[in-house]
Amino acid sequence: MCGIVGYVGKKDVLPILMDGLKKLEYRGYDSAGVAMICDAKLQTERASGKIAALEGKIKTCPWHGTLGIAHTRWATHGVPSEANAHPHLSYDKKFAVVHNGIIENYAAIKAKLEKEGIRFSSETDTEVIAHLIAWFYKGDFLKAVLKALNQLEGAFGIAVVCEDAPDTLIGARRGSPLVLGIGEEAGEYFLASDVSAIVNYTHKVVYLDDNDVAVIRKSGYEMLNLNSQSVQREVQKIDFDTSDMAKSGYDHFMLKEIFEQPESLQNTMRGRLLVSDGNAKLSGLHTNIEELRSINRIIITACGTSYYAGMVGEYMIEELAGIPVEVEYASEFRYRNPIINPGTLVFAISQSGETADTLAAMKEAQNKGATVLGICNVVGSSVARVSNGGVYLHAGPEIGVASTKAFTAQVTVLAMIALLLGRQRRVSFEEGMEITKALEELPSIVRETLKLNDQIKEIAKQFTSVSNFLYLGRHYNYPVAMEGALKLKEISYIHAEGYPAAEMKHGPIALIDAQMPVVVVAPQDALFDKIVSNIREIKSRGGRVIVITTDDPSRLNGFADHVICVPKILPMLMPVVTCIPLQLLAYHIAVLRGNDVDQPRNLAKSVTVE
Repeated sequence: MCGIVGYVGKKDVLPILMDGLKKLEYRGYDSAGVAMICDAKLQTERASGKIAALEGKIKTCPWHGTLGIAHTRWATHGVPSEANAHPHLSYDKKFAVVHNGIIENYAAIKAKLEKEGIRFSSETDTEVIAHLIAWFYKGDFLKAVLKALNQLEGAFGIAVVCEDAPDTLIGARRGSPLVLGIGEEAGEYFLASDVSAIVNYTHKVVYLDDNDVAVIRKSGYEMLNLNSQSVQREVQKIDFDTSDMAKSGYDHFMLKEIFEQPESLQNTMRGRLLVSDGNAKLSGLHTNIEELRSINRIIITACGTSYYAGMVGEYMIEELAGIPVEVEYASEFRYRNPIINPGTLVFAISQSGETADTLAAMKEAQNKGATVLGICNVVGSSVARVSNGGVYLHAGPEIGVASTKAFTAQVTVLAMIALLLGRQRRVSFEEGMEITKALEELPSIVRETLKLNDQIKEIAKQFTSVSNFLYLGRHYNYPVAMEGALKLKEISYIHAEGYPAAEMKHGPIALIDAQMPVVVVAPQDALFDKIVSNIREIKSRGGRVIVITTDDPSRLNGFADHVICVPKILPMLMPVVTCIPLQLLAYHIAVLRGNDVDQPRNLAKSVTVE
């Protein structure tokens, strides 16, 4: 979602801020802005639209300084516009604030300040922070910020600069990520909402925890809590390859990440498969290994694509370990007073590790006494730090907003967890060996599947003008149908829905005609004959059918308009294979429609607000 960049040091700040903003473009945004101290004066510039628009405005600005903040905004309060873009200035023009998150009591604060004669110039909740700091300011920058923060309810990651303190940058976090970067050169510090913004300059970082306040100067930094008490936070070294931020010859990051999946899956499994034992070893779960033996119920909580990965995990764990599993939307979990008894384990899945709803669900589960294990891709993320243990995906940075390689990595991690739990219970050594060998083969099978790209591109050309799609699947491939529909709607803006294939005749069949293409995920397994009967029903009503299948495609002659034949693997791992053609189909349709595939409208990579 929104992005924050800040810098204090010896170099010219503006190029550093603009470079950081460009690194954050993948998160999704609708406006951008900068604020800096230049000749002891606070200077700001903002622009609606892409960063290029901001660049055009600052080209003529003769600004030079060594301290500043910048922001990319994703609209929550108020329409995308220059007036609503960050940074926001205080009424006395002394303070500039950038903010990620949502201030839940902003309306009450705004009403109070307006009664005092303060006028607002935007529709945002962020502007109240700037005015509130100015209201409390009596010559002490830090004290005014702390007083203001203690009035706020909701989530925030903020960076603030003050004209009267031209050597000081203050950052604070509650529920929205913020990281302090320690420069390679002495007297140089960075602040960002995402390490990708600062990785070109440093690999030493300090992750802020909730209610941390970082006071940053050239001479050093200090970490405080909201009561102005000193706190200690570990300096960590991040392992981040800047080449991952380049398209490497691909037209889009999304296509690059689809084709990276053989390598990302290898990285996800590296060192975790014990083929000789028919088992998996996940070091992040090692401290919980005895507890895993005694659990009698699992809840998986997640949002969006991660939710669909969790649905696949539900089938896997119940089949291999015999443990009842429930998959919950994180956004609903904490509001329905979930029942968590002794023996209940919660897995929270998030690509970014910063999903606000998932973090709230984790805290609710912990408040009720559950052990919460995280599955995420970003080292040092909030999910990783809040959880009681867990597993990193190691899929590498995912820049495209529509998740691809993170989904297949999540499913693969859940397969290894299911195997580990199953081997503790009812999976035999021989069956464990079969699963581990299949997992080892998975990257090469995905690589083979990617050779279907040209065929899928040709199919996509026939469906660029349709308005609706239906996706169907059974058992392990029902969640794949849901995920395939999500991918299409995210980037092509075509309405699409995923259903269990048998549910088609309970309502959706009314929609079938020549203008409603249907994608059916139908590997030739034990349920193939049943799903063929669903395909027959579609064809008898004039529907156009695209089938993802395995083995002999001639078995679908006369029933399918297009057949995409993928390599076969164990049924529990088929979702990793069958999702690939759906990712490619969505991608090619979106490109042919002229859409911005990597930054689809209204979407953000990391949803850090509720």
